[in-house]
Amino acid sequence: MSDYEAKFHLHVKRTPYHSLEHDAKEFLKIESLRYRFSYQEVKQLVEMSIDLHMWDEPPFRMFWKEFPNKKAAFQWARHYYESKKNQLHSYRHFDVSSHKTEHKLRFLEQEKAHLGLGMCPVASPKTRCCNLLTLDAVESCGFDCSYCSIQSFYNDHTIGFDSGFAKKLDMLELDPNVMYHIGTGQASDSLLWGNRAGILDALFAFARRHPNVILEFKTKSDNISYFLEHEVPSNILCTWSLNTPTIITNEEHRSAPLHKRIQSARTLVDNGVKVGFHFHPIVVYEDYLQEYVCVYEELLATFEPSEVALVSFGTLTFIKPVIKQLRERNFKSKILQMPFADAAGKLSYPLQQKREMFAHAYKSFRPWHAEVFFYLCMEEPTLWRETFGYEYATNIDFERDMLSSYANTLGIPYLYS
Repeated sequence: MSDYEAKFHLHVKRTPYHSLEHDAKEFLKIESLRYRFSYQEVKQLVEMSIDLHMWDEPPFRMFWKEFPNKKAAFQWARHYYESKKNQLHSYRHFDVSSHKTEHKLRFLEQEKAHLGLGMCPVASPKTRCCNLLTLDAVESCGFDCSYCSIQSFYNDHTIGFDSGFAKKLDMLELDPNVMYHIGTGQASDSLLWGNRAGILDALFAFARRHPNVILEFKTKSDNISYFLEHEVPSNILCTWSLNTPTIITNEEHRSAPLHKRIQSARTLVDNGVKVGFHFHPIVVYEDYLQEYVCVYEELLATFEPSEVALVSFGTLTFIKPVIKQLRERNFKSKILQMPFADAAGKLSYPLQQKREMFAHAYKSFRPWHAEVFFYLCMEEPTLWRETFGYEYATNIDFERDMLSSYANTLGIPYLYS
């Protein structure tokens, strides 16, 4: 074994090389030995090769040729990759049938040391945030959305339930003169598991004890049976994360279809529950604006604005551990096939792309503007004025307006100190 070959094997041990298909591994090894790529170059070539495979784009080896030197070879690979990454991609012939749609989940119920209540983990002083408190009623999710950050924090095959969850909620002390907004959809889907381990029993009882809490259940499921079988406290709000059928089919694996999510929301409204809708992430692909407007129009035709507390907009925003996790899995997904721009230390679409998607979305909901609370999630403050025509000076101002609007829709007293 040559000195460089030994070095190459050391290089790839520090990369997701093991996730590559056999042919891609062999190709990369041969060309690395030919051009003696550095560790950083090998690392980037591995990552780019994985991305091309995930996107179902032709691999490097299909167009590779003889290059005069290492620099020319690497520059060609980078140019080819960027041309695929930045193009407006299409799902028209994208095949996710090879994606593993079934996997065995392990349910683990055990006493946890602390109640999982804290500030929203994606809150940032560089973005306009609503100061949401998140409550981890369940840890990890049975859905398999390709863009989700949950997979970078938990083992997605083990679903964790706290056997002491109800007891901890009983012991939680809150200021009765302050209004709280608490969401349960950050570490898992809020409704997917129903009342498993008594979580909905505990949460409904908590809402009844604390009328100054707006408790939001956020979901991509259609599992609303518990809500139909029990009296729902007036301070409970159910919200659905919605997307186009194209994105649901190709990127939100095992989640409920769009029509079932919307029908579930309609059923709860008919039973006196207020609802809301999150378009987060809005994803750019061929004809995406036309597909999203069809979803917006379906909501306008299905609900009255007085039945809806909120509509939020957001888009793909990645932290590096999530991107690393996606590449480790190396499954079929186009979710990383996008131009990356800095977004308060994370990676997202360029601002101009965001201006287009958010302005289009908000204008589509014009009949609801006067009654429904609209907001941007995890976005720069400047985008508010460009989208809505106004912006909040601080997160506290945003939070106050949000809570006031929600309380009015839910028909409960508004408290804010």
